[in-house]
Amino acid sequence: MKTSLSIWSVHKYVYAGELTNVGFIEFAATTGASGVELLSVFWNEDGLEAKRIVDALQRTGLELACYSACNNLAVADVEARKVQVADIKNSVDRAAQLGARVVRVFSGDKDETVTYETAKAWIIAGLQEAAEYAESKGITLCLENHGLFAGRADQVLEVISTVGASRLKSTFDTGNFLLVDEEPSEAVEKLKQHIAHVHLKDFAKVDETYEGTIYTALSGQRYAGYAPGDGSVDLPYIMRQLKDNGYEGWLSVEYEGDEEQKQGSIRSIQNLQAILANL
Repeated sequence: MKTSLSIWSVHKYVYAGELTNVGFIEFAATTGASGVELLSVFWNEDGLEAKRIVDALQRTGLELACYSACNNLAVADVEARKVQVADIKNSVDRAAQLGARVVRVFSGDKDETVTYETAKAWIIAGLQEAAEYAESKGITLCLENHGLFAGRADQVLEVISTVGASRLKSTFDTGNFLLVDEEPSEAVEKLKQHIAHVHLKDFAKVDETYEGTIYTALSGQRYAGYAPGDGSVDLPYIMRQLKDNGYEGWLSVEYEGDEEQKQGSIRSIQNLQAILANL
């Protein structure tokens, strides 16, 4: 298993204009990670971005572990859904161009006016089209457990099964299951046969006095983000399950804690490497 750092770990710097994709790659090279994960939402459309990224990867010796689409297929407008499918296809093209074999995809965000069954039909149709395109390019789509429409393991399994595509797998996010009140250690048992990409993330319960960023589960339980290994997710157990199942892919850190993001990212990679060394 190989360690990677997602650009989302330092998203505050990117949104503030203090880090570009190239700057992030150069920072990631100082953390001990072997690869990086980039996001479609941070792509620069000036026509030169791909060359800059390829040059930065070659210069630093890092690999592109994953290129992640930031799509939402649970929108009612037909034309808007076409745009979301196009984001996935564009992400597939960029992954192929930049050397990644995996594209992370989302299902969609909950809208009060849209039922689960209605949204599920849109999500499956969009992923079927996108997965067919990805397969033609030799790229694997990986559905992240994220949000209410594909947040639980059984929902992810249902979508993967219904799409029926050999190139639709799971991006197993170790922290997000807690936000839909599911234990990650139980979810990995259900999904381990389908996992082709992993997000290493950690949360821990906090009370109403906590003053940092809060993530609220469906039950109302409050969580805060921590460096992987510092929260409540049993990451050694999950990684043993992955190892025993023959997983040899990327473990991409998504740091979502309140520590300064660069320092939190560095410590996250160090924690992850320490866990791997003890498996």
